[in-house]
Amino acid sequence: MFDSFRKYNKIIMVFLFLLIIPSFVLFGVDRYQGGGQGEKVARVDGVDITRPDWDAQHRNEVDRIRQQAPNIDASLLDSDAARYATLERMVRERVLAAAASKSNMSVSEERLARLFAADPGLASFRTADGKFDREAFMRATGRTPEQYEAGVRADLATQQVSLGVSGTAFATPAQAAATLNAFYDRREIQVALFKPADFASKVTVSDADLEAFYKAHTAQFQQPEQAKVEYLVLDLEAAKKNIAVSEADLRSYYDQNAARFGSKEERRASHILIAAPQSAPAAEREQARKKIDQLLAEVRKNPGSFADLARKNSQDPGSAEKGGDLDFVTRGAMVKPFEDAMFALKKGEISGVVETEFGYHIILVSDIKPAVVPPFDKVRATIESEVRNQQATQEFAKAAEAFTDIVYQQPDSLQPAADKLKLTIQTAGNVARTPVPGATGALASRNFLNALFAPDTLERKHNTEAIEIGPNQLASGRVVQYAPARALPFDEVKDKVRTQLVAERAAALARAEGEAKLAAWKTDPAGASFGAPVTVSRLETQSQPQAVIEGALRADAGKLPTLVGADLGAQGYAVVRVLKSVPRTAPAPDMAKQENEQLAQAVGAAETAAYYNLLKNRFKAEILVPRPAESILGAGR
Repeated sequence: MFDSFRKYNKIIMVFLFLLIIPSFVLFGVDRYQGGGQGEKVARVDGVDITRPDWDAQHRNEVDRIRQQAPNIDASLLDSDAARYATLERMVRERVLAAAASKSNMSVSEERLARLFAADPGLASFRTADGKFDREAFMRATGRTPEQYEAGVRADLATQQVSLGVSGTAFATPAQAAATLNAFYDRREIQVALFKPADFASKVTVSDADLEAFYKAHTAQFQQPEQAKVEYLVLDLEAAKKNIAVSEADLRSYYDQNAARFGSKEERRASHILIAAPQSAPAAEREQARKKIDQLLAEVRKNPGSFADLARKNSQDPGSAEKGGDLDFVTRGAMVKPFEDAMFALKKGEISGVVETEFGYHIILVSDIKPAVVPPFDKVRATIESEVRNQQATQEFAKAAEAFTDIVYQQPDSLQPAADKLKLTIQTAGNVARTPVPGATGALASRNFLNALFAPDTLERKHNTEAIEIGPNQLASGRVVQYAPARALPFDEVKDKVRTQLVAERAAALARAEGEAKLAAWKTDPAGASFGAPVTVSRLETQSQPQAVIEGALRADAGKLPTLVGADLGAQGYAVVRVLKSVPRTAPAPDMAKQENEQLAQAVGAAETAAYYNLLKNRFKAEILVPRPAESILGAGR
């Protein structure tokens, strides 16, 4: 029981549901409002999403990911595909929010309270006396508790929209069997490969052929636009260089925080508890008081009997069997009345009756470990680091304002900003509009590169504005030299042209040979020449090309053995002899159950996607910018 009342006076905070950050909610209700000026990139239910909205959302998502995975390749986060996926998620959220609103979905106060009560983030906004620090909450979340509550309600309501479909999805045994059997279908095959490399020696190309191919594919032989740039980066480390910490500052910080650098005073106590909750009837509490007074009298007469009396009488099951022993604790571990009494006693002393919300206690302090504070010199390095880190945020804010002003007001050079803020001008050559693989820092930021290649920056060679490239990171740059995209002369790329043309023609010869052999072997199977038989499936490809696997599995299982062809594109051609269908080994019951559950989830996902597409049409959701060519599946489709 006693474990349950440590810090028990804070539990009431659980019900103050405006006080915490739910771990799954990242933005408030205002994200559902269209707003801001700028290019319109999407529209949902008549409300626009602008490019500034999109940029801000993507920056927030990138910042969160970087905090969780600092070593992630920044170019992956700022690619066209990643940015487009963010926009798709924004559209999806607004579609679901519109559906929830039109359906009058709401979240009960009880559910909201339970949700917030279970969130560990609550402790972050409690002060020492258990009160909610509203200012700290607003600094951490960027919005008021009321705005945040509205955001949580909106998120829960939109979840109900999706769960109404996915939560009811199922697959019948017949559906599951048909689907899973097709997925795990296996074939025994033999393969004859016709590789382009085997036909390259048969390809003859003339200079005229090469020139004709070059002219027809000029776009493949271009040098992209490039720039030589110089740039400055302002971050917390740079801001720290301008911080001067005096010895007096360090001493003062040590004096104010000395206890934190060492160990706190610890006390080992035992207690006897007679339970009497404050909500108990008066007669019951009076009876408990008489009992504790009687036990106190016995302890006073014979202090050595404390442990025996605790074992026989204490109603704290966690400590009674140990003679009331609570082991060593520091301040803050117990409810306040108990703690005040315990820390007022000397070693070996016994308290009077101490009343808490749990009942009545008698406390014995059996041992004391005094606080140990290390000398200043031993923790000086730690103190200096902490002081610099604390001041760096304030210094960065001042430096960021100066940085922004200087690069704008003196646009022809970065040197004034570098001199003022003690920054180093960095240079880079062959910089393109998009981050190259492995790029880091400013050159990994798409926003920074976009600013560098903006018309004004290119034409006037002016500084860019201060661009946020990460948390507490600003950059400004200028183009020193610019080379527009150009087609490379034929003579410079002749060898590359030859390689591509020979490869293309060799692949065509391989394909033609493979198709001829397929036709011949269908007529005269005895003349066919194949590799050793292998058993393949969609999960076990045995290193065979995907086109071979799909061709084999599409073959009519009732007409085996048979021959099929598979066009491998630049890799040539394959003739596949499909020998037989290989039955799947029946899975163990637990595996079969897991497979059926996964199938039901897949069905639910498919039904949810279909329902979402219906909602998109209903609320006239559309994305107004083109999907990037390299975009992969996004969450908002």
